[in-house]
Formats: sequence, structure tokens, C-alpha cells
Amino acid sequence: MTAQTGDPTLKPVEDAAPADEAVPARKKMALVASKGGLDEVYPVLIMASTAGALGWDTQVFCTFYGLDIVNKKRRKNMKVSALGNAASPPPISGVEVRVPAIFGVLPGMNRVATWMMKKWMKDSNIPDVEDLFQICIESGVKFHACATTMGVMNVEQDDILDDVACLGATAFLDFAAGADLALFV
Repeated sequence: MTAQTGDPTLKPVEDAAPADEAVPARKKMALVASKGGLDEVYPVLIMASTAGALGWDTQVFCTFYGLDIVNKKRRKNMKVSALGNAASPPPISGVEVRVPAIFGVLPGMNRVATWMMKKWMKDSNIPDVEDLFQICIESGVKFHACATTMGVMNVEQDDILDDVACLGATAFLDFAAGADLALFV
């Protein structure tokens, strides 16, 4: 239904929804980020940014090595481990020959694996970690640094990004208990 007026410059006004129609609850996602390798951080940030873009109430709890995601110093030096990464794609596109895992012990292989990961992401038009994190923040995603493991991992409050709150596991679990989706990455 619309309100009728004689003024053609006024737009019609929709009547409010009937009181018995419930507004759907906003979906919630709880992510626990426990890893700090570049190839382990991207899935967390991709999931969080996607949920944020969908309007979900999303919170990421960074613990142990996952603290690197919100650490001012460490986040700029994330690497991919070449050692023991059996699922790593071949280094040459179109050549289905895997590099034996033993080569991961050679000097410089982590640097090569990291370079390859960054190149694949760039070639796929996926933002770098810094930009993806900013997209998350702009989408309303909340990041928390695990207060308990900060001491274990030798991380000080000053090391944590300004947009990130320190939080204990109990408080995060209260949020996670009501989440539609909870992931441990």
C-alpha cells in the first residue's frame, strides 16, 4: 500500500510491515585464528571479509601464532613454509610435477614459497594481507587478541593494532556459543 498525495514530486511511502512479521536475525560467525603462516592467514581473512560483506556479525579470535594477524611488527613478515607442505601446487604453471618435500630444507625455499603465494594471490586479484585486513575492519569485522596467549607468545599490548581489542577466551566463547557458524583455522 502507498499513501496517496496530490503532489507528483513526493514519492509514495510504503506502509510498515505488519507487527507479526519478525525481522530475520543477523547471522553470526566466530573464527578462531591459530596459525600465522601467509597461506594460513589468507583463509581466515577471506572468510571474515566475505562474512562482513554479507552483513554478518563476525568476530575473529587470534591466538598463539594467529596473533601475527594483529601484531604490528610480525604481520609484515608472514611466510609460507616450504617444508612439509605436500599440498603445495607445482612451481611452474601447467607442469604437474610436484617438488619433493625434502627440497623444503634447502636454504631460501621458504622465500621462494612465499614469493609464489604472493604472486598467485596477486594474479588472482586477491588483495594482500594488509588490504584484506582493512576490508574486514571496514566491513565491521571485529578482531580480538587472546589475552592469555599474548604472554606465552611474548606479545605486548603495544604490539597489537589499534583496531583490535584484547579479550579472554571466556568472553569470546560467549559470542561463539551464539554464532551460526564457528570455525577453528
